[in-house]
This record gives sequence, C-alpha cells and structure tokens, in this order.
Amino acid sequence: MNKSKRIAIFERLRQADPKPTTELQYKTSFELLIAVILSAQATDKSVNKATAELFKVANTPEQFIKLGLKGLKRYIKTIGLYNTKAANILKTCRLLVAKHMAQVPATREELEALAGVGRKTANVILNTAFGQPTIAVDTHIFRVANRTGLAPGKNVLEVEKKLLKTVPEEFRQHAHHWLILHGRYTCIARKPRCPQCVIYDLCEYRTKVVA
Repeated sequence: MNKSKRIAIFERLRQADPKPTTELQYKTSFELLIAVILSAQATDKSVNKATAELFKVANTPEQFIKLGLKGLKRYIKTIGLYNTKAANILKTCRLLVAKHMAQVPATREELEALAGVGRKTANVILNTAFGQPTIAVDTHIFRVANRTGLAPGKNVLEVEKKLLKTVPEEFRQHAHHWLILHGRYTCIARKPRCPQCVIYDLCEYRTKVVA
C-alpha cells in the first residue's frame, strides 16, 4: 500500500470520528490501568459493568490493597480469568505504592515491570493516559492491518512496528483507536460490513463482502 492511500484512509477515519478514544470508562490513569488489565480476553462492556461498582469503593492503589484479594474478586468475578487478574492487580498496586508513590508510571519499562502489564497494555496506557503516539495491536487491529493491506504482519509486534513506521505522523496519536473501533464495528471477523465501510474503495482486501 502506498503512502497516499494510507493518508486517505486515515483522513476518512478521522472525518468519521475526529476524537476517538477508548470505550473503557475511567477517570484517572490508575482507573484506566486497572480497566485495561481487566479487559484482557474480556469485553469492554463487561469491564465497565464491573468497574462501575468497584471504583465506587476503591480507586487508588492504597484502597485496592485495603480491599484485599477476596474483596476485589467479589467485584470482578464476572470477568474472565478474574482470579489471576485479581492477584496481578494487587501485586501491581503494591509496586505502585512501593516504587512510584502510588502513581502510574509514564515509561514503557516501568509499566511492563508491573504485574499483568505486557506490551499491549503498556501501549494503551502510554497512548490514552499520557498522550504518546503508541499503537497497541490487539486482535481487531491485527485483523484490520492485515486485511486492508495497511500493515501486513505475521504477529502483533510485526504489525505494530509496521504501523509505527508507515502511519503518517499527523495520524499516529489516534491511529490505535481508529483502527480498533473500525475492527470492532465495521471490519469484523466473520463477515466484514464492507458496504458500510468508509474506506471500502481504499481497502486492498481481496474478498470484500458486497452484500
């Protein structure tokens, strides 16, 4: 895919949604961190439903530690892998208190040192909480990047590197959210909604759905 086509794609995505953002509900960088950890292999809707009650009783690392493992599990038990996630969240809260004055760090290295935080989660935090032009490649973005021809790759890291290299700088800050929302609602896995797609004529997918 050439540069002019990439620019055209992001211009249309921007026109359709000028200020895209995460669908996870949060008020602070700490709440966002917790929500993103919980969202692994879970829907944003299920996470928002759980955190709506959880954040009423605890929304700082100290309050989570006080809530304890049993107390935390009570609020997130409807989310997949909640036992592991609860343990990781409490480990992360203790690290935040011990090493970061209870604040969410703003560097990749420090974020990835937290329990339950991998590269994708770190990218989301860096982008959404701290305004860095990172691109967190999940299943939606991986699919869109490969299917459209925007940044084909065999794995998420390869796709991420290609996107960072080829997405024009003016679009890089919001590229993550444009692509994830496009994959979630239009370029869906089983039957992409090609007739409703704003980049239909720019997409290089060979087997587009026409009806």
